[in-house]
Amino acid sequence: MVHAGAPDLSAPAQPATPVQPAAPAQPGRPAQLVLLACYLATGLAVTWPRVSYLWGRLPNTRDVGGYVWDFWWVARQVSHLSSPWTTSYLAAPVGSSLGYHTLMPLPGVLLAPVTLAFGPSASYNLLSVLCPGLLCYLMYRAARLWLRTQFGAIAAGAFFGLSPVLAWRSWYELNLALGAQFLPLALEAAVRLRRGGQARAAVALGAVLGAALLTDQESAVLAALLAGLVLLPWLLPRPRWPRRPRRPRRGAAIGGFRGVVPPGQHGPGWVRLRRVALAALAALVVASPQIVVMIQQATADRIPATRSALLATNYVASGAALQQLFAPSPRVAEYGLTAVSRYYYHGPYSMAVVTFGAVLTALALFGTAVCWRRRTARTLALLWAGCAVLSLGSELWIGRHGYIPFAAVTRGVRVSLIMPFTWFVRIPALSDFREANRFTELGLLPAALLAGAAVEWLRAHAKAALFPVLTLAVLEAGWPGNPGIGTMPTALPRLDGPIAAQHTKSIVVDVPFGIRGGLPVIGGSFPAESLVLATADQHPLADAFISRIPAGTLAGIEHNPFYAVLLNAQGGQHRTTAAQFAAAAASARRMNVGWVLVWQQTRPVLRALRLAGFRFAYQADGVPVYRPAGPRQRGRRRLD
Repeated sequence: MVHAGAPDLSAPAQPATPVQPAAPAQPGRPAQLVLLACYLATGLAVTWPRVSYLWGRLPNTRDVGGYVWDFWWVARQVSHLSSPWTTSYLAAPVGSSLGYHTLMPLPGVLLAPVTLAFGPSASYNLLSVLCPGLLCYLMYRAARLWLRTQFGAIAAGAFFGLSPVLAWRSWYELNLALGAQFLPLALEAAVRLRRGGQARAAVALGAVLGAALLTDQESAVLAALLAGLVLLPWLLPRPRWPRRPRRPRRGAAIGGFRGVVPPGQHGPGWVRLRRVALAALAALVVASPQIVVMIQQATADRIPATRSALLATNYVASGAALQQLFAPSPRVAEYGLTAVSRYYYHGPYSMAVVTFGAVLTALALFGTAVCWRRRTARTLALLWAGCAVLSLGSELWIGRHGYIPFAAVTRGVRVSLIMPFTWFVRIPALSDFREANRFTELGLLPAALLAGAAVEWLRAHAKAALFPVLTLAVLEAGWPGNPGIGTMPTALPRLDGPIAAQHTKSIVVDVPFGIRGGLPVIGGSFPAESLVLATADQHPLADAFISRIPAGTLAGIEHNPFYAVLLNAQGGQHRTTAAQFAAAAASARRMNVGWVLVWQQTRPVLRALRLAGFRFAYQADGVPVYRPAGPRQRGRRRLD
């Protein structure tokens, strides 16, 4: 008997004889390569014009600038045989631990040759444009373990990899798109462990989970949850109830295999526990570098008191509206269906795309209906529904209205006690899972499998309906980029050339100055170009964009006299004294601040720079650059 709380994909989809199960036919290596190439080409088409960015452009967001810096830093440290998990090149000279940062060390190491040869922007753009096609292919491999035809598995791969959720992530949140690749990988590895139960399969599953942690921590949590749901019924003792034997029914291919116990189900429970323990050990070994630095940062850091309240605010604000999850993709506005696309926006504001899409939702429901007698189909539907409910966050949005039923106050924020996400983040070590709508990535996997089953049924019973259904699915596939997000160049040689020509490793400060990305943040929102330019001039950067900012980094920046004067000039909360300006000038000389790029000019900031000993040097690309004044100029400095 299979436990109903987890997907049991261990039963092959082909009909079986009472003696030996029939394995699904796998295409040869040339056919696999052709399929992968077709997926990659389709991914480029449905995310156009993203591929055109390969020639010197980037999406203009700080997330993208942070990814470019990450690729540069990992390649630099690998080439110097040094650890990439700490740096003094962000928030200089204080520096920071990067244990909880979206560093993506595994992709960074794999793309290091590209980074060193063509630059970090090339590595980021290359992975961004290839990610949808890779997601399709990996999902196809997992779908072949459950669906009975190649056609259905190919469709399931396309539904997953070309979904607007993951296409948007490929545009703007690459760590999540790359992390989503480990969901079908973990599913395939866990199913193969259940079927074979061999040590090699256990090591493969552990390697997948370890690699997921080396790519994105939150995606690793989702992959581990998925693997646990698959393996849990395999580990639990199954009572053997006497029942009358049945004859195999016709059409058993859709319902899975009956009357035959899959390989690996026999044997004592301790053998299965040993295999799972081996998988856990392999995961720990593979991910040990990341785990060690995460433990070190967690033990050394002292979480600021305000962070828990900010996290609780994220629990509420990051949820999706109920109708957003199943609304037509806003992508259809590209084809003139603006009235249809507006339905998606009837909910809380979210820059990320969180909808499964109307066509995928309809096909997944239809696939559940036609495979209802198959236990795994019901379990997949339950997993899809569970992920959808978790994606709603700690507040229920219906239409344009938010509701908090059975409200309770947590860290000063009202949350609903009946929303599962409220309790999920109370699980030890999961409180930092701060964006509820990321569960849509996990929900896409069972939805794609069920939609693939629906496509198989339509192909077998209603071919005339197949073409219009797939045409509608194409209209919702992919993402063309957010209209409000522009582009930025991968290099500004006129502005950054003089800095790159100086090899003194002096600190570069970008104004607005700030430490952004994690919780909490300080200072202003500096431009994304700052991080990209830092990879070209290779100077330490005073600003920083870090996913989880250590408390020591924040304290070191706030207590620095020069940075404190800049932060006060940006905020204007109180008047800076002459003694503070003198301390700021001394601090800037001591830290070797050599360059200040003023992206936004305000009178308080310019006055603070002048009184701290900086003078205008040159201007390029509309950005004034200030340098430390010479000894004679510093002697004539006065307060005004």
